[in-house]
Amino acid sequence: MNGQLSTQIIILVVFIALMYFLLIRPQKKKEKEISDMRSSIRVGDQVVTIGGIMGKVIKTKDDSVVIQVGADKVRFELKKWAISSIEKKSDKPAKEEASEEVKTAKPKRLGRKEEATMEDELAAIKEEAAEVADAAAAPAEAAESAEIAE
Repeated sequence: MNGQLSTQIIILVVFIALMYFLLIRPQKKKEKEISDMRSSIRVGDQVVTIGGIMGKVIKTKDDSVVIQVGADKVRFELKKWAISSIEKKSDKPAKEEASEEVKTAKPKRLGRKEEATMEDELAAIKEEAAEVADAAAAPAEAAESAEIAE
């Protein structure tokens, strides 16, 4: 009876060790890799969220990141746990990351040539608006003159 008990204990210990090495240890290793990946996110990285949205990291915070998405440059703030993977790592060193944030925050200034072009376009739009207003007023004036003639 003593031999059966020790055999059962050995089988139980072997079963627990097998479960640890096949299930628990690989899961912890995977979680550590994902945690390291999320903590290494830097400005300029291309990331994919768990929802499948791809974007470029614009700003990083303690537990969140701001990503820029699409041609319209829409910005999202996401928690770091929502990042699924990093598609492309930024090639820039850490010091340039801060300067990139400043660059994106500054508004673009127009040169003199661009300002002149914008003024010309504005003048053309005003002329078109005046022509449309005159065209809209012409039928009303014709109707008034027809009433007066009668």
